[in-house]
Amino acid sequence: MARGKIQMKRIENPVHRQVTFCKRRAGLLKKAKELSVLCDAEIGIFIFSAHGKLYELATKGTMQGLIEKYMKSSCGSQDDEAKEAQLLVCYLATSLLDQTSSQYMLGGGAGTMTLDELHIFEKHLEIWIYNIRSAKMEIMFQEIQLLKNKEGILKAANNYLQEMIEEQTGITNIAPMITPYPLTTQNEIFQT
Repeated sequence: MARGKIQMKRIENPVHRQVTFCKRRAGLLKKAKELSVLCDAEIGIFIFSAHGKLYELATKGTMQGLIEKYMKSSCGSQDDEAKEAQLLVCYLATSLLDQTSSQYMLGGGAGTMTLDELHIFEKHLEIWIYNIRSAKMEIMFQEIQLLKNKEGILKAANNYLQEMIEEQTGITNIAPMITPYPLTTQNEIFQT
């Protein structure tokens, strides 16, 4: 007997939805492992259930190693930087979930944790925030460097064009073009 075509929409029955999630998650992870073994590929997968439970798979090494490899292989354009930041945040969230009580994160409340566990949880949150801010500052610094490089290129092009105008017209006192917008320095950005 052939299977009927499954309609792609949300399963309304919560029991059926959970069963389907478990089966398809297991199938996805199995296929990823098979692809890794058959084709010698490195695969990393994050899956968050509807209840916020994390499932992850790193077929070779660790998820952190795969993320670092991805970050090294990316080109460094602004789109790639945004993807790297999202990936880093995702990894930090994973680490946070692994190191803290998932019951607390899923709404169990502070009543399920001891005072020591809450202190540890607070420390992990501080580390998480610090790492996110550090990654954000690094990306901002890279963007500033890129803009400074573009500014240098534009200044050189402007100087070249001024020299060309001077050669063609013989006029030597042409005022340089001044932008109506002041340039922002690195210190001004970090102070806000």
